Amino acid sequence: MFENLIESKQKNQRTIGQTALSLLLHGLVIVGAVKATQGVAETIKNRPVDTTMVFLKPPEPPKPPPEQPPPDVVVAANPPPKGFQTVVAPTDIPKDIPPVDLNEKPFDPRDFTGKGVEGGIGTGIEGGTGPVTGEVFLEAQLDDPVQVISQPQPRYPPVLASAGITGRVEMQFIVDTTGHVEGPSFKVMKTTHPAFAEPAREAILKSVFKPAKFKGRPVRQLVQQAVSFKQQ
Repeated sequence: MFENLIESKQKNQRTIGQTALSLLLHGLVIVGAVKATQGVAETIKNRPVDTTMVFLKPPEPPKPPPEQPPPDVVVAANPPPKGFQTVVAPTDIPKDIPPVDLNEKPFDPRDFTGKGVEGGIGTGIEGGTGPVTGEVFLEAQLDDPVQVISQPQPRYPPVLASAGITGRVEMQFIVDTTGHVEGPSFKVMKTTHPAFAEPAREAILKSVFKPAKFKGRPVRQLVQQAVSFKQQ
């Protein structure tokens, strides 16, 4: 039996020179890699940094809404004159307390200062020539009071007519600048029978008037009128 195995091919053994050359080559490769890494790091380090400061403009605040005139100032293309109203004493002193009208324009002391143009209002404009909004005149104040153009005959209540009952209704209302009666202004001041009130109101609301004029311009007028109910 063979006690020793014989190699099929004998190994080549490195010499000392080959080993030294291999170490030298590996060392050069390592040194080159280190140098390359350092060069990249220095390049990044030496790269200039952009330190420019950019200031962003803040958004502009929203524009304030246009100023609105005070609620008691009259604004119009043709404003009314700045002035005062006159008070005319009533010819007939009422014996009864008139009803309260919540829709009636409240009393404004600025309209009775006696300063400015007669017939104007305290909230008007100096030099204005326009109509006075909401102003109501009495017949004694006007150059040309209202005049009836057409007025229907009031409806006679059949029950009162058959009973032969006559009556009278005293009314108060405002005629506007177009010659028509302002419905909410109608008031019954006195009536001989409640059934006469509604027919009188119907007749007045269907009436047409010539508008009143003050210094040549149409104005509103407070009118007092009586209607009689008599059998023909």
